[in-house]
Amino acid sequence: MRQLSVITYQLSLISYRKFLIIGLFLLIVANWSVLTVSAQENEQRDTAPPPLKIISKEETRQLNAETDIKKRTKLALDLMEIRLKKAENLNSQERYSEMFDELGGFHAVVDKTLDFLDRNDNGGGKVLNNFKRVEISLRAFLPRLELIRRDLPERYELYVRDLAKSVRKARARAIEPFFGDTVVKDNDN
Repeated sequence: MRQLSVITYQLSLISYRKFLIIGLFLLIVANWSVLTVSAQENEQRDTAPPPLKIISKEETRQLNAETDIKKRTKLALDLMEIRLKKAENLNSQERYSEMFDELGGFHAVVDKTLDFLDRNDNGGGKVLNNFKRVEISLRAFLPRLELIRRDLPERYELYVRDLAKSVRKARARAIEPFFGDTVVKDNDN
């Protein structure tokens, strides 16, 4: 009887060792597969760096020369349109680095225009009309950015996707002045 329990004990030790060896082997295989997947992700994430958001000296000169809010807004929208058309043309020619420069300039003009309107917002209707004009134009730019993004190689796609998100945020920022605290007064009763 005692011999039977010793044999059972030895078999359980062998089974336990096999279990440990198999578990260790599975752990090694799992770690190896995770490392392989993360290495593949790093290779796939070889994305082009985003362009600098820079407005050319000529565009800056034109914008600074215009003091009327309405005319300056229209000029800024024209500059955005020109930049986006250039980006669309460069995309069709597969000149992606130059396209990125144009999109970076487009992004800079959007930001600068909203900053200008924010600075000049004194609660009057004149600035609100320009916010509305900017929002409507940005709404029209979004499908064009999506068309550009759709044709891009994966390496360049991330920035254009982020730019579209930024334009959506800019639209929201352009609408915010319409919903200030003074529109509906709180009842203090």
